[in-house]
Amino acid sequence: PRKLSSLGSGFIITPDGYIVTNNHVVAEADEILVKLQGREKPYEAKIIGRDQETDLALLKINAGAGLPVLEFGNSDSTKVGEWVLAIGNPFGLSHTVTAGIISAKGRQIGAGAFDNFLQTDASINPGNSGGPLIDMDGKVVGINTAIVPNGQGIGFATPANLAERIIQQLKAGKKIQRGWLGITMQELDDNTTKALGLKESKGVLVAQV
Repeated sequence: PRKLSSLGSGFIITPDGYIVTNNHVVAEADEILVKLQGREKPYEAKIIGRDQETDLALLKINAGAGLPVLEFGNSDSTKVGEWVLAIGNPFGLSHTVTAGIISAKGRQIGAGAFDNFLQTDASINPGNSGGPLIDMDGKVVGINTAIVPNGQGIGFATPANLAERIIQQLKAGKKIQRGWLGITMQELDDNTTKALGLKESKGVLVAQV
């Protein structure tokens, strides 16, 4: 079989070389090489843990101590219209920086059961996956994850508050476990609210247990 290669992005979160990226960047890889800016030699990376549901992965390289790091910010407090920077490796153009704003929050795009994306118009292309979305304080508020192929200025990032919890569990060697509530629920629209004699359309309707 032919050997194939792909490109992605990531960012260092600890001085000893833990790196955050997307699961789909490394999921089928036999070998992962990490290139750092200012260093000619790539470093072989080990997968510490992956979470397919949130499309996150944690890698580790041995590149010495004192590596520069990025800190997670508070994505919950990020507001629509705030300026952000996306850093990544689009089409192999390493360390590309693009600017834009937070276009929307809480986007559901059918990528998985835990869709809750930040939408941004900062230019994101193939190869940007796993790169950081940074606010004006230099903190990571999202991990660039998905795009609309036929659109322009429509990119999606996993919120930092969700990602940080997952990454900390992976770093601790834990398996990501989630609860399961065995119900079927539906949205309470105006017609359903009237039919049930409720005063307002809040919450959800448990349709089946």
